[in-house]
Amino acid sequence: MQTIFGPVISRRFGSSLGIDLSPSHKQCNFDCLYCELAPAPTITQQQQSVSVEQITTELTQALQEHPNIDVITVTANGEPTLYPYLDELVDAIDALKGSVETLILTNSAALVDPKVCNTLRKFDQVKLSLDAVSHDIFQKIDRPHGDIDILHVKEAVIAFSKRYSGKLYIEILFVHTLNDTPEEIARLNEILLHVQCERIDLGTIDRPPAYPVTGVSYRELHEIAQQFDVSLPIHIASRQHAESCQSHYSDEEIINTLDKRPLTREDIALLFDAPSQERLNRLIKTQHVSEIERAGVRFLLPTQNIKRKRLKS
Repeated sequence: MQTIFGPVISRRFGSSLGIDLSPSHKQCNFDCLYCELAPAPTITQQQQSVSVEQITTELTQALQEHPNIDVITVTANGEPTLYPYLDELVDAIDALKGSVETLILTNSAALVDPKVCNTLRKFDQVKLSLDAVSHDIFQKIDRPHGDIDILHVKEAVIAFSKRYSGKLYIEILFVHTLNDTPEEIARLNEILLHVQCERIDLGTIDRPPAYPVTGVSYRELHEIAQQFDVSLPIHIASRQHAESCQSHYSDEEIINTLDKRPLTREDIALLFDAPSQERLNRLIKTQHVSEIERAGVRFLLPTQNIKRKRLKS
């Protein structure tokens, strides 16, 4: 399958079947320092798009093979709201999914467009990223397209939170020495006090980053959490909270899943049943899968795609 990957265990959303709206290459309006994909010029609209028909055909098959999932997660090698047929797609998914919920992961920038807001309101769950709210820090971490103004984005996040009736989550990813300062945390806190959401997830770099940056420790995340107002639904996103949910994976599914989301050996132990782990070990021995280290953590991913998951030299 080209657009479907997983299931994978999300530490926050349960067993997730993913839809990649940009499977061939990175298409994004950000070029974040911590992105697992190699750097690429920012864009405002997708230049190559897969059809809704292809996605729904593959999704129908995947749902038959993996009936016990919690969410269908819409994401992309880049920003999913740049997909031109997103409104049509979410309607098509709703017709197929039954009781499974839909989730979209977005960097929030497109919320300034009322049409995008109306489309996102159709999802059962929405996760918005908001790494910084001051202009300088936002520019340094998220490296947005030139026409994106963080002032308008944070106003749009607040407005969306008050209109959206589903489950809304905010994610802040902390990068060492950039947005982990008391000053930026205070600015984030001020904005978040006006946001109505289920949970605010504090995370850090846990996948191979595009640029030579590092995350913060779990202890530092705990200290950061204590700086937010006690009324906010702060949650520290950590692999320690993941629960085992082993599934069966073919060789092709292993390669596809590792391509979409590089995994640690700890993740593998949680995700793969014993026969699938044996297949993975054979793929490692035959050099179809490799292990690399990024930001102090070792990840498994397809050997042929290492260049796409790291800073190009």
